[in-house]
Amino acid sequence: MTRPTGHMLVAGAEILGKGTGIRAVDPATGQPLEPEFGHGTPADVDRACAAAEEAFPAYRAAPRSDRAALLDRIADNIDALGETLVERAHSESGLPKARLTGEVGRTTGQLRMFASLVRQGDFEAPRVDPSPAADDGSRSRPDIRQRRIPLGPVAVFGASNFPLAFSVAGGDTASALAAGCPVVVKAHDAHPGTCELVARAVTRAVTELDMPAGTFSMLFGSGPELGTALVTDPRIQAVGFTGSRSGGLALLAAAQSRPRPIPVFAEMSSTNPVFLLPNALAERAGDIATGFVGSLTSGAGQFCTNPGLVVAVDGPELREFLSNAADSVAASEPSTMLTPDIAHAYAARLDELAAHPSVEELARATGTDRPNTCRPALLATDASEFLADETLHQEVFGACSLVVRCRDAEQLREVARNLEGQLTATVHAATADHSEAAALLPLLERCAGRVLFDGWPTGVQVGHAMVHGGPFPATSDSRGTSVGTLAVERFLRPVAYQDVPETLLPDSVAPGNPEQLWRRVDGEPGRR
Repeated sequence: MTRPTGHMLVAGAEILGKGTGIRAVDPATGQPLEPEFGHGTPADVDRACAAAEEAFPAYRAAPRSDRAALLDRIADNIDALGETLVERAHSESGLPKARLTGEVGRTTGQLRMFASLVRQGDFEAPRVDPSPAADDGSRSRPDIRQRRIPLGPVAVFGASNFPLAFSVAGGDTASALAAGCPVVVKAHDAHPGTCELVARAVTRAVTELDMPAGTFSMLFGSGPELGTALVTDPRIQAVGFTGSRSGGLALLAAAQSRPRPIPVFAEMSSTNPVFLLPNALAERAGDIATGFVGSLTSGAGQFCTNPGLVVAVDGPELREFLSNAADSVAASEPSTMLTPDIAHAYAARLDELAAHPSVEELARATGTDRPNTCRPALLATDASEFLADETLHQEVFGACSLVVRCRDAEQLREVARNLEGQLTATVHAATADHSEAAALLPLLERCAGRVLFDGWPTGVQVGHAMVHGGPFPATSDSRGTSVGTLAVERFLRPVAYQDVPETLLPDSVAPGNPEQLWRRVDGEPGRR
């Protein structure tokens, strides 16, 4: 299929939604795009969830090599879409083609990374406490063996700001499929054509490798209606979400209201504070300002790790940084935002924050006649005002950052102690700042999922050690990550097997370790 047709994909079947009709809008022109996509109905949700539940026993029992092959085939099919996919994503999001080409690589790369993880098998984290037999055959304790198994069908909600890497076949879908869970995706209305193209690539892979049809489905629909129906369907056992705080909290409330609540892994809101320590500013205020503005304005500030808060002790070093940063922000070119709604919300929230009586506007880029653009802005306030007013802590989704001027190092640490949960926290420190950084680091560990030194939080590396999560409200559950191989653990739970006959034990915990997995036996790690 070379272009989208307006269909949902439900367990391999093409379905035209009978609900509200929507069209994507090219944010660079404001023009609607063809075709029209119909929202799904409760009957479509029921069909997708029933198919996922039916597929679950066979999919979870499939050899790991088959699940890994599915992930690889999905990646191959997405790569095969080539420029067609990039062109559609560009027209629906306004994002540069070079950025989207890289995002295709990130999407397929993480699919293949999870395929490798599945082949290795030790993500099941097997543990064995064998029961030694005495000479007379008696046993002093039971034989207990543990592994992690998949939760069941997972609902995934695509994000607006990453139409590929956090969407239909993004990290949530990849990690759920790796865990052995069928997936039902609620596609994002901002890029429905991109979603359909990728959903077809996933569906083809499921068919080509003879996996159960219900292993994957994709629906269109509104969050309050179809999204809530999906989360409250009793066959769905977990949720992956990336989006606004209000949307994530609504899904969390719906999941917790079920007769049997389920986990929701929602990435929601973060201002990603940057702490500039005095000696670092004295040594390189200009370079720090350049890096900061580059990170702030990248992608029109629509990264979830955008540096929306800067904290530093007031003084000549900070004033030099602010002068350089303000000049760069003022000279920045406004960029197209993802959707008209996002652009309008950014402008309104920026105006609201700039009008706050304790906030000073240091710089704002000049306007443009182009529609749906983001004018980067730099604002400032005093730490005492920031600490007294929680509204100043709230995220502005776009290229806006608030500088918090502190009286001294103690007040800087007080700001750190009073921050809500964050995806990232960044420190710029010279060697002479390390004693202050050592006092700051434990505070940042408590509030953030990732702590960076002398860098910038945008640009999340996909790997095995990455954490893209954090305390509430950065996420709804700080024990997981939505990026990196650790993400698979969100969709697994431990099961212990006590005195189960050897012939009935799963291979990962069987005597002799037939798959040669890395296991913990009697507390000792190794391939035993």
